[in-house]
Amino acid sequence: MATATTVQPVKKKPLPAGLPREWYESHNRRLKAMRLAISLLDSGTYDARRATNRKIRTMAVRTGIHRPSNVTCKMVRAFIDES
Repeated sequence: MATATTVQPVKKKPLPAGLPREWYESHNRRLKAMRLAISLLDSGTYDARRATNRKIRTMAVRTGIHRPSNVTCKMVRAFIDES
């Protein structure tokens, strides 16, 4: 009989200081896109062509993520294509 293993969350490290604002914005955009891509893949959307902006934004609402921009939606589709 197998026992359930608990997984400890990874400790978050502070972001490096002194970088341009654009770096922080793109970093956070990538994180948001990855979270949304994982949620869509878990829900059965495996084809980037089926991941419309509407579907991505609906998933964002369902998972409690702020409404993604068109650029973020494009990133989500790119992540799904890579998977």
